Amino acid sequence: MLSLASAPPLWLRDNCPCSGCRNPRNGQKLFQITELPAALAVGSVQDTTTADGDPAREVVWAPDGHRSVYPDAWLDAHLPGTALAPGDGRTEDDKDLWDAGLTGRGFPEADWAAYTTDDAVRAAALDSVLRLGFVLLRGVPVRDRQVLEVARTFGYVRETNYGPLFEVRVEADPNNLAFTGARITPHTDNPYRDPVPTLQLLHCLTNAAQGGDSGLVDGFHAASLLRAEDPEAYRILTRVPVPFAFADDRTELRAHRPLIGTDPAGRIREIRFNNRSIGTLHQPADVLDAFYAAYRRFGELLLRSELQLDFRLTPGDCLVFDNTRLLHARTAFAESGDRHLQGAYADIDGLASTLAVLRRKESTA
Repeated sequence: MLSLASAPPLWLRDNCPCSGCRNPRNGQKLFQITELPAALAVGSVQDTTTADGDPAREVVWAPDGHRSVYPDAWLDAHLPGTALAPGDGRTEDDKDLWDAGLTGRGFPEADWAAYTTDDAVRAAALDSVLRLGFVLLRGVPVRDRQVLEVARTFGYVRETNYGPLFEVRVEADPNNLAFTGARITPHTDNPYRDPVPTLQLLHCLTNAAQGGDSGLVDGFHAASLLRAEDPEAYRILTRVPVPFAFADDRTELRAHRPLIGTDPAGRIREIRFNNRSIGTLHQPADVLDAFYAAYRRFGELLLRSELQLDFRLTPGDCLVFDNTRLLHARTAFAESGDRHLQGAYADIDGLASTLAVLRRKESTA
């Protein structure tokens, strides 16, 4: 028999499922925590059943006499000590970390026609983004602004100072090195934003230039290697705030964040790494010495060939990836060559929501 002895009264009452405590139509709570009695206590407990006939426990509360009915299944899943706290799906514990050997396990990709007509294919592609950090959609129509249509298949376009989309091609007067033919080493985009765009899309319209090949590095895997190989460097990079900045004639953006972000349990949750956007750190000299040694150590690690997945985008390819986990790169290319990608940003919570709804439909089919 389930015992409620381990349940803190305020926690248990806060989870009362009755229609007086939660709106029956949306499940949202109807009371404030301050409205509960200060000396709340369990008055009595007895076995009962829910309206559906499932076994449950009824609690009568003191001093207000409120009655709560908790299904046994809910108590089994949630009583303190009965289950591990589920994560939010964003930390290293929820991911499949990988290196360049991922190609031997199967490159995560999907055909556009199947992706847009088959919910199972779309769910598998979106799951790849959450689990591996990316998916490559093949056969996406090669037309202007199509990247926005791709983003709308799983969420909402995140418009920035670059507009709803941005052109990755050689510009006459570039405000970003991405708009030249220069080699770009592994980095995350827009670390100077708060919040940072969590998803990025790159749709290849043409890639006839010599060079311009793409690369991806799993930043969570790289950070976990740093933690194992040089714990002090890892500790420094999770704690020293780095001033990221971007400015042009119309924009001035700043965000101060560590290179490696962790959750309250210390699990890796975010990477911000972009040498082009790091401003001047203001810290004591000993902290600066330690930070730059650790920064260099992490930078060297990210350049290990065994960590980078290399491939070439061809017209009709659209890469969708987690911008808080994966670092992307490209080789240099001849600026006289024809290379044109269109990019857009979106957010990973929208993608996760779309996947959850697809799975809900699948489970009730």
